[in-house]
Order: sequence, then structure tokens, then C-alpha cells
Amino acid sequence: MEASALLVVGVGGMNTLPGLVIGPIGGVLGDRVDRRKLIMSIQCFMAAFAFGFAWLVALDVVEVWHVFAYAVVSGCCLSITQPMRQALIANTVPRHMLGNAYATNVLTIPGTRAVGPFVGGILVASLGFFWNFTIESLLYVGMVLAFVPMRTPYAAARRDGAGRRGGGFWRELAEGFAYIWSGNRVLFLLISLTVTPNVLLQPVIFLLPLFTSEILGRGADVGGYMLAINGFGGLLMALTIASFGFFIRRGMVCLITAIASSALALALTQAAWLPVALLVIALFAASQTAFRTTNGTLTQTLTPDALRGRVTSLQRIGQGFVVGSSLLVGWFAGVTSVSWALAAMGLAGLAVSIPYLLFASRLRAQE
Repeated sequence: MEASALLVVGVGGMNTLPGLVIGPIGGVLGDRVDRRKLIMSIQCFMAAFAFGFAWLVALDVVEVWHVFAYAVVSGCCLSITQPMRQALIANTVPRHMLGNAYATNVLTIPGTRAVGPFVGGILVASLGFFWNFTIESLLYVGMVLAFVPMRTPYAAARRDGAGRRGGGFWRELAEGFAYIWSGNRVLFLLISLTVTPNVLLQPVIFLLPLFTSEILGRGADVGGYMLAINGFGGLLMALTIASFGFFIRRGMVCLITAIASSALALALTQAAWLPVALLVIALFAASQTAFRTTNGTLTQTLTPDALRGRVTSLQRIGQGFVVGSSLLVGWFAGVTSVSWALAAMGLAGLAVSIPYLLFASRLRAQE
């Protein structure tokens, strides 16, 4: 059981690891070049890479290290493109519409979590892994085509390299860190608070298969329902924010939802009845989505466009630690139980989040 728990959550967090190094470097690139073209170039590479992997599968020459290499390379690309897609939101819509636009963008995350497990399972079962990766390659091509007509009227003029600023690549990277630390301390609070959902609580989702078998005593079919309801809860929250905006100050939304996510992880330890477990997972996903939408909107609003790529990539740097926290949680669940692992995550989340609510007055005041 220990090895099983360790592998389940470890593999789930593997592709976040490159974000520790590649993400900040990609942020500098995003502030130097056209972000739209940068994303399109990387997606073209991933289309070719996925199609090449499909042929490795077709020729039956895939080994274990190929799978890990694919996860790492795709994680490197994702650690650049995902922050740049977020930065592009502020480049395409006026400031007063940023919250609704950001929430609409977040719809893709819970939406794919709700639909992805079913579609992926059907593709693999009916067409096989070759066509699964081939279709993935075509989807990358489709994303490139979707970016072709995009216009960015609210983007600052990009500079051609560091020469015009006289700084150099590494100095510009340091400039991003310095701005977060001393240029706008609210950004530092926002980014450090993401430790709760992105590092401490993210392994909750990876533990769902073990939770389904250990706590609920159910099989893979119910595990699919758990993943789907997780996506549905996040999707419903994103739709609500995209349609109606924020009802209270966004800084308070960040703080309340960070605490709520932690409390719901604790509540899950007592959810041995399937309907209750489904409700708790849906609420957990909704609180996570609300936090990330609000935190991301505030970050984009408070950051000047010349630094937006770097700050956005640094906002996500904590996700690079997910693989470490996932392995630790997986080990702990293996030597104790899923309930103890969930309780530990929930208590750790509360220990981090509650002091922000009590002492971070500047964050509480953010509209």
C-alpha cells in the first residue's frame, strides 16, 4: 500500500517540477518578446513532440524513461505557456473586465477535469494510445490556429532583447523578484499565500483514487465520479464568477477560500458516505477555483505589463514544489492512512492561511 500511494500521487505531481526553473526563465522571455508568438511556437513544438511519441507507441518501442521524459518536456512547455496565457488575458481585455475574463479562462481547468477522464478513457479503450497521442497533437495544432487571429491592444511594446534596458537576461529575472519583494508587497502576500492551494492541498486530488478504495470501499467507476464532481464544482464556481463577478473584496475572497479549502480537506476525512463525499469534493474544487481566479485577477491587475510575464511565472513557481509535497503525502498515506494524510494537509493549510487573515491587512483591503 505504501508504494502504491507513493506512486499514485508522485506521478500526479511530476510534470509540475520544471516550473521551478523553466517558469521564471519563460517569464523573462514573455516580457521580451511577443507573448502570443511565444505560445504559438511552443505549441507547434508540442504538436510535433506528441506526434513523435505517438509513433514510438505505434512501433512498440516505448520504455519507462520515454514516459517520464514526455512528462518532463510537456511540463517544461506548460510552465512557460500557462503563465503567458494568463498574462495575455490582461493584454486582450480592458482593466474593468479582467476579473470576468480571467474567470472565463479558468473554466478550461475544471472543465477538462470533468470531461477529460471520460474522453481519455474512451479514446484509449476504443482507438488505442497511438490515436490518443495523435489527437493530442492535433489539439495543439488547433490551439495554434486559435491564436492566429488574436489581437493584444492592451499590451505594452515589447523590447528586442536586453540591450535597450541595459540589464541582461539574469538581471531582468532578478528585477521580477525585486518588484514582488519591494515594489508591491501585496503581490508578495498573494504569491506566498498560493502555498496553501498549490502545494499543501493539491495532493488532495491525487489521493482521490485511494480515498475511493480505502474510505468509501468503492471501485474505479466511483473514482471516475469523484474526479468528475471535482471538475463540476470548479466549473460551476468559475461560471458564477465569470457571470456575476465578485460579491465582496477580492482580497477577502482569497483569504476565505484558502481557509475553506483547508477546512474541507479536514471534512473529507469524515465523509465515508458517498453523497457527502461528493458534496465535499465539489465544494473543495469550488473553493480552489475561487481562490485561483481571485488571486490571479489581483496579480494581473496590480502588475505593470512590462513585468507581467515575470510576475505571473513567479506566481506559479510554488507549483514546482507539488511533486515534493505529493511524494511526502503519498509516503505518509502509505505508512498511516488516507484519512491521516488528508487531516495533515488540512491542518497545515489552516496553519498557513489563518495568520494571513489576521495580520495581512493590506491584502484584506484589496478590492
